[in-house]
Amino acid sequence: MSSFTDKVSGTVKQVVGSIKEETGKLTHNEKLEAEGAAQNLEGKAEKTKGDVKSAVNNGIDSVKDGFNKL
Repeated sequence: MSSFTDKVSGTVKQVVGSIKEETGKLTHNEKLEAEGAAQNLEGKAEKTKGDVKSAVNNGIDSVKDGFNKL
């Protein structure tokens, strides 16, 4: 996946996870609350993966630009 796709997918997972977690709290459904918390964390990890990919690509582009100036 591209960094943009990872970021969007991660954000969606975070939102859905937060909704599940809050719904679980309101309904006293511990299983749903735990699933939501886990999905929220998974989304954060995926979003971070996208951020890392962007940083690496930006670093590579900077190196390429440096070589092109030589």
